[in-house]
Amino acid sequence: MNFTRWSARLPGTQRRAAARDDQSSVPAARAESLRPRTAATPPDEASQPPAADPSPEALPAGELLGRLPAPVALLHGSEHRITYVNAAYTAAFGPRPCGATAAEAMPELAELSLLPLMDQVLRSGTPRTVKSRKVLAGSSYTVTCTPVATGSPDGPEGEAGVLVYATDVTDHAEAAERLRASERRHRETAVTLQRSLLPQDLEQPDDLRIAATYQPGGTDAAVGGDWYDVITLGAGRTALVIGDVMGRGVRAAAVMGQLRTAVRAYARLDLPPHEVLQLLDVLAAEIDASQIATCAYAVHDPNEGHLVYASAGHLPIVVCDEDGTVHRAEDPTGPPLGTGGTGGWVHTSGTIPLPPGSTAVLYTDGLVERRSEDIDEGVASLERALSGAKGSPQVVCDRLIRSLGVTAEHDDDVAVLVVQHPARTGASAELFHNASLELLGGIEAAPRARAFATGVLTSWRFPMELCDLGVLAASELVANSLQHGTPPMRLGLRRTDRRLIIEVTDGDDHLPRRRRAEPADEAGRGISIVATIASSWGSRRTPGGGKAVWCEFALPG
Repeated sequence: MNFTRWSARLPGTQRRAAARDDQSSVPAARAESLRPRTAATPPDEASQPPAADPSPEALPAGELLGRLPAPVALLHGSEHRITYVNAAYTAAFGPRPCGATAAEAMPELAELSLLPLMDQVLRSGTPRTVKSRKVLAGSSYTVTCTPVATGSPDGPEGEAGVLVYATDVTDHAEAAERLRASERRHRETAVTLQRSLLPQDLEQPDDLRIAATYQPGGTDAAVGGDWYDVITLGAGRTALVIGDVMGRGVRAAAVMGQLRTAVRAYARLDLPPHEVLQLLDVLAAEIDASQIATCAYAVHDPNEGHLVYASAGHLPIVVCDEDGTVHRAEDPTGPPLGTGGTGGWVHTSGTIPLPPGSTAVLYTDGLVERRSEDIDEGVASLERALSGAKGSPQVVCDRLIRSLGVTAEHDDDVAVLVVQHPARTGASAELFHNASLELLGGIEAAPRARAFATGVLTSWRFPMELCDLGVLAASELVANSLQHGTPPMRLGLRRTDRRLIIEVTDGDDHLPRRRRAEPADEAGRGISIVATIASSWGSRRTPGGGKAVWCEFALPG
């Protein structure tokens, strides 16, 4: 085999069209001049300066391939019969017999999945490269397969061939694997932290059915700071929270945990949604001014039939009625948390209807945001998917995830909170009742309130002991309102499948507090009595001025 009749473009060399058979004696002549001078060498020839090393273009192909430090193999024909392997190839994989097929004598090519690739190179005449593939022995190689052709019919069967050029990249591959392993550990730590900071068991209010899901981004995406929460506020009211820290990794997850804890603390104050975000805005800037977060905070009151919400730069809440009509919460929306505290921005609250039979969805941008489309198109896609989603909250949640194309390889975190206000009928509806009485007049309203409470609780077929405790609590709350409050006053009784709720509202906004009454005091024991006999109690300011004081009793069984 005369390698000068083969031409190949190798990494780091140039193909010279001028190299032809009539120049085949030049390399030999130059090589002859490199022999050391002996005693028989004429003095005038010894005085000649030594010839320079031949350039790669001037070397015969066989000598050139032999000098390469990387493994090189030359194969010809459709069966890829071995024509040549250089010393580096032999050192890496062992000697290979000429004339044998690659499938028989070169198992390393099969381990590198090169046999189909060489077929493609022969058919297309185009070089192909595969990067960082590992053989069974453990080494990794980047391999280039280049088509070569015989210069005359006296080549091996006159057929085209493939030059296989391998570069050992084991050190690079091992370093990359160590880096990937480190990134996986970092991501697993962030995911573990993220999941541990999310609610492990969602609170389930009496009047709502709720499900949520969190899905971290794919393995190539760092974990973000998405979160959700459900907080029961007492008297049947529920706070719903969704938020997203703009960042990635452990730091974003840690900031998320701090904000979620702060939201739960502020929620216990039973403040309006916009006041909760106002407090959270200042806190977010104190936690980390470089971390910006969005948040939507909504409160559901079963007596009002809508959500009262406020948003700090978050995506709008979407509500689907029982008939499939979809509504999108619009204004008010303020700036993200951590950006408005020093600028004097004042958040405001809005409302969106949530009638029986409707479903509300709170979500983060990972559900609807795509690089190829405007985010409004993503929200519109969510609305279309929600309009046809039926079933339990978890079923709706899973369907939205599928419909919006969120997979395990999604490039962003996704948090979704689905809230259903079920339309109850039949036996289920009998477990939910409301009754109220306007407290008109002066102190004579107290006996009317007791008589009203007695009649209502008896009609609801509560045990006698619970009826007595409920009447006592209603009497104390009404007496407290008559003494310290201002008109208009109202007594409300509500039963669910799990509790009895008693609430008194009046026009004064001074919240009561529990204090220890001295033995000689004739007043000041009402709230203490209520706190002692009830499962829980609390108070809050009502929109437009005034307050509400409430207590709850857990139903037996």
